Amino acid sequence: MYVIFSFLLLALMIGALVDIIRSDEGRIKHLPKIVWVLLVVFLPLIGSVLWFVIGREYDRRPAENVSFGDPRRWHREPPAAPAAGPPKDTRSTEEQLAELEREIEYYERLRRPDQTP
Repeated sequence: MYVIFSFLLLALMIGALVDIIRSDEGRIKHLPKIVWVLLVVFLPLIGSVLWFVIGREYDRRPAENVSFGDPRRWHREPPAAPAAGPPKDTRSTEEQLAELEREIEYYERLRRPDQTP
């Protein structure tokens, strides 16, 4: 019984250490990478469990839909069309400047209420 527990604990510890070392710094939560390594080495059971529960960030992407059987059916969805950017302004530069000047005049009149529009 103790031998099985020891091997399971060793496997869990090695798995946690490999996962910590291979993880990117941006995907590690709460503590720096070296602290997680030391925690797993000095407290193998608690450190490993804590690592897998709260220390690592898991992907939130949905799993890919792969059908079993005929490989020709393993199609992927085509990539989505690129999002359209902001609408193009088709006015000429002179028209844009004239509109800006009208807007400036409007706000200047609002600022000075003693003049009538």
